Amino acid sequence: QVQLVQSGGGLVQTGGSLRLSCAASGGTFSRYAIGWFRQAPGKEREFVGAVTRSGGTTYYADSVKGRFTISRDNAKRLVYLHMNSLKPEDTAVYYCAADFSPFDYTGNYYAQGSNYNHWGQGTQVTVSS
Repeated sequence: QVQLVQSGGGLVQTGGSLRLSCAASGGTFSRYAIGWFRQAPGKEREFVGAVTRSGGTTYYADSVKGRFTISRDNAKRLVYLHMNSLKPEDTAVYYCAADFSPFDYTGNYYAQGSNYNHWGQGTQVTVSS
C-alpha cells in the first residue's frame, strides 16, 4: 500500500505562490491517480484537482482553474500542487490522496473523495489579505 507524506504550505500574502508536495512510499506509484482536496474551517472538504496515473491528464475545480497546476514525477514518486495568485479564500488544510485503479477515469470520478484509498496528513495554507 502507498503512504503519502505532504510538505510545503505556510503563510503567504494575497497574490503570492506556494508549492505543496506529496511524496509516496510503498506500492506501485504509477498505478495511483493523485487528487488534491482542501478543507477550510467550518466547511466541507472540497476537490481541488487531480492527476491521472501517468500524469497525462489533470482536472481542476473551477475555483482554482488557471491558478493551480498539478504535476507529478513518477520516477521520484512525487506529486506537486503549484498554487499561484492565491486568494484569502484559498486558506484551508490541503490534502493529497491516492486512488489505486487499473484505469483512468473522468474528472467527476476524481472529484469524489470517497474514491480515494489513501490520504496524506494534510498541510495548512493560509493566505493573508
